[in-house]
Amino acid sequence: MSGESYVLEAEARNDLGKGASRRLRRTGKVPAILYGAGKEPTSFCVDQNDLLHKLENEAFFSHILTVKLDGKEENAIIKDLQRHPSRPVVMHMDLQRVNMSEKIRVHVPLHFMNEDQAPGVREGGLVTHNATETEVSCLPKDLPEFLEVDLIELDLDGIVHLSDIKLPAGVEIVELSHGEGHDQPIASIHMPRAAKEESAADASAEGGEEAKSGEEGNSES
Repeated sequence: MSGESYVLEAEARNDLGKGASRRLRRTGKVPAILYGAGKEPTSFCVDQNDLLHKLENEAFFSHILTVKLDGKEENAIIKDLQRHPSRPVVMHMDLQRVNMSEKIRVHVPLHFMNEDQAPGVREGGLVTHNATETEVSCLPKDLPEFLEVDLIELDLDGIVHLSDIKLPAGVEIVELSHGEGHDQPIASIHMPRAAKEESAADASAEGGEEAKSGEEGNSES
């Protein structure tokens, strides 16, 4: 986990319900709830503009956040965000309390490295990303900001799976814990369809020319 920290300045709210949430949004606030760790859920709100600014950084989603409320601080992770379908507005946010001595599950982004240097790309292939994130399990102190997927040795028609990711110490990929059948592909390199069709057409044309040449040779004899 990187040394960068994210702090949410929260305001307590006692007026609950859909009507109260609408009124909060009109004042530039985002309704939110903090739950877990054997404690009662706590309702609060945060500033909409401040939250949107923090959401611009993908690391915000894979960090232990500090929620400051009523003079106290609690560690938490984002579990759910409800966004407006057409406007850049967060409608509601769910946070889960974090116990620093217990493992947590968090979705972290995948960063694909050295794509341009991959042998398959140099041969004209295109990289396909089958996943952009994966869920990991670890102690909060071990939570990575992202996971690197190195494609520098990936050949044409090659595939990278979850099990190929080099994991930091103490970090497990949740999907792999379910067995071999869950080792999902996350990236591959293949020739573009147009290039394949052109290659097939060229091969067909060459075959036709060879056949014609053979027929001409037979007729001359």
